[in-house]
Amino acid sequence: MFPMQETVWSALLVGVAFGFILENAGFGSPCKLTGQFTLRDWSVLKVMFTAIVVAAAGLQLLGMAGVLDVDAVFVPTSLVVASAVGGVLVGAGFAVGGYCPGTSVVGVASGRLDALVFLVGLIVGTFAFAGLYGPAIEALMAMAEVESGDTLHDAWGISPWWIIAAMGAALVGVYHLGRWFEQRHGGPVDACEAVLGTPTCDGSAATRPGAMAHPTGNAQ
Repeated sequence: MFPMQETVWSALLVGVAFGFILENAGFGSPCKLTGQFTLRDWSVLKVMFTAIVVAAAGLQLLGMAGVLDVDAVFVPTSLVVASAVGGVLVGAGFAVGGYCPGTSVVGVASGRLDALVFLVGLIVGTFAFAGLYGPAIEALMAMAEVESGDTLHDAWGISPWWIIAAMGAALVGVYHLGRWFEQRHGGPVDACEAVLGTPTCDGSAATRPGAMAHPTGNAQ
């Protein structure tokens, strides 16, 4: 494994690069994330799904090259029910707030007030969970807990490359499906809408097929 000092520096460099890429992809704007939930802009799923496939393949390649001990990588215990409940709550928070934990930090760095409010709520919610943690939450987390085989290839007894190949095929499908939905719903969100909340720089929605009036008066 890597020495602690090298790990800290590599984490810093990767974090800076990741933040830069998120902002460059427009994820510092809530329009991108809400666009995913309205099926109008699939950039979030495309970027994150691509990152997952690249990370999975890269992990295996680094293991084959002897750079990284794949078996030493920590995999948390699979908590099926708790993960499902948490996923619903987090997804609802994404849809309503327009940010995820990572993009809210990017939004704050871009000077967005709504991102700051979201980030404050995230911190308050974290402390609230810690304060309310007790037998009820412990029971929820223990439901359908997977004791062994916490990775798909371990649970199914197959090569990890089969899992990566399946994810790659699914990624191709996501790109095609996303393009179809974006064409039907007037997406994806362009740079002007991400920054100003309007589909075009002059504020007119007429040139965007499928654009709808937003309750605030801006085009959506």
